[in-house]
Amino acid sequence: MTTTAALPQELEIGLVQIRVSNLERSLTFYQNVIGLKILRQQGREVEMTADGVHVLLVLREIEQAQILRRNSAAGLYHFAILLPDRPSLGLVLRNLIDSGIEIGQGDHLVSEALYLQDPDNNGIELYRDRPRDTWKYDAAGGVVMTTDPVDVDGLLAASEGLTWTGLPAGTVIGHVHFHVGDLAEAKKFYVDALGFAITTRYGDAALFISAGGYHHHMGLNIWAGQGAKAAPANAAGIDYFTLLLPASADVSEVAERVKQAGYRVEVEGGITTVKDPWNIGIRLLVKG
Repeated sequence: MTTTAALPQELEIGLVQIRVSNLERSLTFYQNVIGLKILRQQGREVEMTADGVHVLLVLREIEQAQILRRNSAAGLYHFAILLPDRPSLGLVLRNLIDSGIEIGQGDHLVSEALYLQDPDNNGIELYRDRPRDTWKYDAAGGVVMTTDPVDVDGLLAASEGLTWTGLPAGTVIGHVHFHVGDLAEAKKFYVDALGFAITTRYGDAALFISAGGYHHHMGLNIWAGQGAKAAPANAAGIDYFTLLLPASADVSEVAERVKQAGYRVEVEGGITTVKDPWNIGIRLLVKG
């Protein structure tokens, strides 16, 4: 499935910045349960990393933050941390079991995934991809995905004898997934203007999109309800995520396309940010 306005095939998701209500509590969670490390802190913002070099997650504490009910507003459904291999995901599972946290799970054919919530109900997925040459496609060229039970015993066996030391080098943000208020409007922004391609649909309730043939860099759903309003700015949730593009010319091209489509484009300190219809920020950056 294609789109006329295409993003570069080399596109990657960069870091995600989220709002939290209690920085110390969140740092304990993201270090001990998720396995990230503190890279640097400035005031009430902390950058977190897996490899000690690349920032994957930024936590920003806001005063008297609302903690929203799950699936109650347009905004973050989850951000997804991609592990480099199956033994690494098995170690994550072992650590999550030891932590006693509630874990969801799903085998999506293209990937195996674990799901949980942070203390502010920000959704998190931890997953590993199956090799691309094993993915299946439907008659229209869409990636075939489903939700089956994960082979938990197989994951644990894959990590047998290994020691948990946190998320390994090679861990990245694989995709982001949002509640939106209207799928048609989301398609206008993310596909027609921004330039993602549709990879698969879940009926009339969810849309998955990507660049370069990945199964999905983004998920968009109306599970918070048709017409769901944007999460309040003083609530826990997402500030922005970054798209890493090959060259500055790509940033200019994407920003101009979004602007011409009538959406907000802001440039501050040399950083270009576009806003989706539900006030989710997307920073357009050049790789490296």
